This record gives sequence, C-alpha cells and structure tokens, in this order.
Amino acid sequence: MAPLRWGIASTGRISNDFCAALSALPAENHKIVAVAARKLDDAKKFAEKFEISKFYEGYENLTNDEEVDIVYIGTLNHTHLDIGLMLLDGNKHILCEKPLTLNLKQTTKLLDRAKEKNLLCVEAIWSRFFPSYQYLKKRIDAGDLGEIVEVDVSFGFDWTGEGSERVTQKALGGGTVLDLGVYTIQVSLFALRDEPTSITATGKLNDDEVDVETEVEINFAKGGIAKIRTSCLKMLENKAVVKGTKGSMTLHQVWCPTEVTDIDGTKKEFPLPKHRLGEFNYPNSVGLSYEAEEIRKCINAGLTECDVVTQKESLTIARIQDEIRRQIGVVYDADK
Repeated sequence: MAPLRWGIASTGRISNDFCAALSALPAENHKIVAVAARKLDDAKKFAEKFEISKFYEGYENLTNDEEVDIVYIGTLNHTHLDIGLMLLDGNKHILCEKPLTLNLKQTTKLLDRAKEKNLLCVEAIWSRFFPSYQYLKKRIDAGDLGEIVEVDVSFGFDWTGEGSERVTQKALGGGTVLDLGVYTIQVSLFALRDEPTSITATGKLNDDEVDVETEVEINFAKGGIAKIRTSCLKMLENKAVVKGTKGSMTLHQVWCPTEVTDIDGTKKEFPLPKHRLGEFNYPNSVGLSYEAEEIRKCINAGLTECDVVTQKESLTIARIQDEIRRQIGVVYDADK
C-alpha cells in the first residue's frame, strides 16, 4: 500500500515537531511531499531540513498539489477556518491543530464542509492517541474504576517570553481557554463520557482582554463533575486525576503523558518511540506520531471520521469554550 502523502501548512514550531515525529514512522507508510509557508524562504529552509521535495509560498499551493492526500495545519488559531475550508474545497483531508477554530459557529462550518466533501477533518488532540490515554480508556471500559464521578485537571505554565503572542493577543485568537483549556476539557470528556449540563467559570484577563488564567467547573448529566484550571502566568500541576467509585488514576503531564499512576498507586511507564530527523521544541513531541499513524489507518479504511477524536466531541469542546469565554468576557471579532 502506498504511503500517506502529507502536506504541511506552516513552518512554525509545532509543524517542526510534527515533521520530526513523522520520521519515527516507517517511510513506506508516511511521506511528506510538500510544505507551504507565507514566505518562500521559510518553506525552502524547512524543506531542506526535513528532506521535503516541494516547497511553496502560500497555502493555496497545497490545494493544487495532486500528490498531497492530507494537510497538517499548524498555523495560528485565527487562520484555521479559512485555510481549512480552502483545503477541503481542494479535496484534501485535514488534520488541524487545536483549537479546531475560534468558536462553535466556525467549527460547525468547517465540519459541515468536510461532510459535504466526504473528507476527513480531525482536530489534532494528540493527547488522546498516547498509549497512556488508551490504557486509561481500557481501565474505564473494564469497570476497574467503577463509575467516573470527577476529573480534576490543571494545565498552566509561565508563557510570558518569546512566542507568547499567540496566547496573549486577541487578534491571534489568544487566551488559555483555547490553547490550554482544550486539553483540560477534552480529558474531562474522555473520562466522564457525558454531556455537560452547566458551566461555572471565572477568569483573569490581560490588557488585550484575553484570559491568562481561568477556573472552571463543569457539571454533567449523570452527576459527574470536572474541575479545571488554566494559566499562562505560572506553572500548575499539569495532571489529570480521574476519580471513580472504585478508585482513581492520574495522567501526569496531561497533554502528553508517558506516565500514569494506576489504580493501585503504582507508576506505569509508556516509553516514546525514536525519531530520525530534526529536533523538538516541545516536550514528548515525538508522540505526535501516534495521531499521524491513526489518521493513516482511518484514511486507508475509507473513514471520514476518527473515533479517537470525533466531530461531535470537537463541537462539544467548542461549545464549552464559547460558554467559558462568554462568562469571563473574552470576545473575538469572529464572535460578533
């Protein structure tokens, strides 16, 4: 079977890490055939680094490249909708970095277009594909934790230096609700497997009127509760404690965990694979290979949805994010 042929939209830090992670997978299964950036020189340098044969100025060129099967979108939050729609209209599957878009209205539009075109459109919640998450799922499925009643999760660190603009500026779709909160919301949905019924949120905004800290409580239909904290001002515990009626488990480094505290209190390790090309900007980024391989399997099976991150869940996440932002007073131009 021919390899899945990737196009890469953006040459930023996360796109670097995604391409480096792809080098951990067999070349007969995955091939990067093209990269596009706003500036041709950036695309050229990136292509040389990752041994990519084609490089483009402008993302529309990926749409026109008949050798590209799927595009990984690693651009800034506020560009996801327009780039995603353009690629779908060019009959490309897309794996788009979280948040999928800025709000529920945009997410609905993007996913509806994917359905119309009969194409895969997946929000790149890479955490879900880690073996640690799959191990937690297995334990929940087996009833080992009993009924899941609470998820206590935090994600925060000092994000005030270089590169902080994407989380601190409103024009770029900034704020911890979208960049960090997506991780806390998704793990809550992953464990509780229920629909939210009420949300209570407080937050601290910066001078640009985007949130730099939040505290959120989500109540669910069956009585479960998620307690969430985010911050880009200070380091938090960055773990998710999943509590059931029979016991609890903890995902350490909740966004990319290689270690789990099991129900009996022992630590379970899940070593990361080795890669061949490039260096990483973020912790455990070689784990991006887990989602890439699952996407390949979905496309080879002719699926237009990935059951690890469903479209329904992406819509639920967007709905929760909208409500949190409404309560704490973060409004993007796209909301108006």
